[in-house]
Amino acid sequence: MARPREFDEATVLDAAIERFWLRGYEGTSVRDLADEMSIAGASLYNAFGDKRGLYERALNRYLDQTFRERIRRIEPAMPPREAIGAFLEEIIKRSLTDKQRRGCMLVNSAIESAPYDPDFLGVVATFLDEVEAFFRRCVSKGQKDGTVTRDHSAEDLSKSLLGILLGIRVLARVRPDRKLLEGLVRPIFGLLDDTGSTRRAKSRSATDPVTAGQVKPPQRPPGR
Repeated sequence: MARPREFDEATVLDAAIERFWLRGYEGTSVRDLADEMSIAGASLYNAFGDKRGLYERALNRYLDQTFRERIRRIEPAMPPREAIGAFLEEIIKRSLTDKQRRGCMLVNSAIESAPYDPDFLGVVATFLDEVEAFFRRCVSKGQKDGTVTRDHSAEDLSKSLLGILLGIRVLARVRPDRKLLEGLVRPIFGLLDDTGSTRRAKSRSATDPVTAGQVKPPQRPPGR
């Protein structure tokens, strides 16, 4: 009969996240993990298989608690363009309060391990697809309600937003400066609004009797 686990899985996974996040996959040993998680090495192997299995579980829990939680909370509660803004603003805020400059555990994985490990590459690629899909949904809805330009496809805009997101997380590890990060984001909103300002200007012109040509502006008296 199998012995019941003598630890809370969520608690030990959170401890593993802290160790992996700080030192990375390659820089963290099984002994480091066992010490951080306060469990025996044998218990670690019995529960999670091996270091790789534990890392994948820890990374998915990290994503559930950060990016996925943010998407679940923001997307249904805000208009689409505002949802994009709120999402990126939270990323900037999180990046600026990262005193240890740990960055994003997912982005760290993408740089450190994914290029050399097909399994890690699959985990990272799957999640990046999730984030891109969130951006694409928001852009598509914004294009339908007129708050996002139709000059570019939802697919292209969502890829640009994904690139900005990754850029924020990488730059913040080196230069956690608000002006820098907000400056990175600002142009993408100019792109999202590209035809919105033109459309609003045309709308104002059509309803303004002077610019629409319905009423001629008063003429100045001769000689004055």
